[in-house]
Amino acid sequence: MKTLAAAKFSLKNPLVSLLQISKTTTHILQILAQLTTNDLITEPFTLSQLLMSLTSPNTLNMDQAERLFNQIYQPNTYMHNTMIRGYTQSSNPQKALSFYVNMKRKGLLVDNYTYPFVLKACGVLMGLVEGTEIHGEVVKMGFLCDVFVVNGLIGMYSKCGHMGCARSVFEGSEIKDLVSWNLVLCGFVECGEMGEAREVFDEMPQKDAISWSIMIDGYRKKKGDISSARILFKHMPIKDLVSWNSMINGYAKIGDLVAAQQLFNEMPERNVFSWSIMIDGYAQHGNPKEALYLFREMLCQGVRPDVISVMGAISACAQVVALDLGKWIHVFMKRSRITMDMIVQTALIDMYMKCGSLDEARRIFYSMTKKNVISYNVMIAGLGMNGFGEEALKCFAQMETEGIPKDDLIFLGVLIACSHSGLATEGYRIFQSMKRHCGIEPKLEHYSCLVDLLSRAGELEQALNIVESMPMKPNLALWGTLLLACRNHQNVTLAEVVVEGLVELKADDCGVYVLLSNIYADAGMWEHALRIRKMMRKRKIKKETGRSVIEIDGNIKEFVSGEIFDVQSEELELVIQSFVKTTIER
Repeated sequence: MKTLAAAKFSLKNPLVSLLQISKTTTHILQILAQLTTNDLITEPFTLSQLLMSLTSPNTLNMDQAERLFNQIYQPNTYMHNTMIRGYTQSSNPQKALSFYVNMKRKGLLVDNYTYPFVLKACGVLMGLVEGTEIHGEVVKMGFLCDVFVVNGLIGMYSKCGHMGCARSVFEGSEIKDLVSWNLVLCGFVECGEMGEAREVFDEMPQKDAISWSIMIDGYRKKKGDISSARILFKHMPIKDLVSWNSMINGYAKIGDLVAAQQLFNEMPERNVFSWSIMIDGYAQHGNPKEALYLFREMLCQGVRPDVISVMGAISACAQVVALDLGKWIHVFMKRSRITMDMIVQTALIDMYMKCGSLDEARRIFYSMTKKNVISYNVMIAGLGMNGFGEEALKCFAQMETEGIPKDDLIFLGVLIACSHSGLATEGYRIFQSMKRHCGIEPKLEHYSCLVDLLSRAGELEQALNIVESMPMKPNLALWGTLLLACRNHQNVTLAEVVVEGLVELKADDCGVYVLLSNIYADAGMWEHALRIRKMMRKRKIKKETGRSVIEIDGNIKEFVSGEIFDVQSEELELVIQSFVKTTIER
């Protein structure tokens, strides 16, 4: 009776009542300070409410919760359960298990609220041994009649990949609910057993949107079977926003943006994830113009961008070298207080580098509080691409000083930087150090960079030796690099050898023969050049149409060689003719 009276008193207290509506940790700590000052902190009900507030998802502060917990004299089962739940939700399952063990040592009674949280912690930790021991305790305590405990066991075994045990618990229970069915379904899907998953799905007495989404995601992610996913989606009785986004994302991931756009247009409603999927999809699959169009459309419809949509837009700006638009997006991010984490900062560096705004790229890079190998790779590659090879090498040295582990991509970036800046000696030394000092086996891309490096330096014979001695077969890009070098250094004999290599790869397209014809022409071998041109006409090999994309007043404009679309294009043609005329006169 005394405990009940204390609870009623605490509940009537305005400070305790405020805990129910507190939305920030700061507010809760202010209430805690007031309760301590007024000597109301000793009541178990009040302490339980404080712990509940500090472990709730929106106001989670486990450090403060544990400090408060340690000050409580003889915390009860409810308080331990609250801490276990909080640590499980805060991605610290080891701590949750530690609280459970201490609870058992103190001889406290474990109830049906304890086990679901502890089992969830075991699942996150992949702790099959601990989970199996707790299963034994559940049987002894007689909690197999509690659906929440049963679901905890199914979820734990599923997370650990032991679907036999999960199914045994599921089939042995007489109190299954929809969550039970969905847990087993999700477990089979996560293990890639889509046949078993389909059997469970077909047996389900009822299905909700989650059930359908689990199967759709399973076909899409685990099997890459977008057709089966689409059939399920078509038969879904009530399509929620998650299922629409899942299907659109499936098509976007495989590069089928036509099907993705069709579904996007059919959506009864959209959220920021819908827009982000499409924007990122277009940016990742070589259609930056459409990505930027959708980004603007999203803003016009009043949808606040998230990190994914912004990253897609930044990537699109980098692809079309739209500096003004990229700067606008950067400013927009600052004003909208979009999180500027390491990934976003790295994307901005990449965009500014590709747009030639090196000072802005440097400012962001050197202001970063945390950098990883990707950040350095983007910076080094950007500096190299813009001809600052020496600075790229200093950046590479700084990375070594900071102890950031290297990967094959960072070596590729620094080799490209050396190649673009004519640093042949340094580049060759770095190439050799890959395997010798870092144990990284050079890939075809690294050999291509080395060949390009030597070719630019005029060491064509050495470059050919590298091609002939490397452990893998040369590809089109590598032979193409060597062929271009042959024209720059007027080496006809080597050019003919390279073309033979391209013929073997069946990669002798129009570009190859045009280049060979020009090499003959540069060497004054007009008969050979004419023979190549005749052969191209006979085989009906046509030169590919040239295209370019530029930014005009914030708008992206595409130009195609030989075509005039509008007045601006005609004006541009007049300017080009004027330049040509001036050059001839000079």
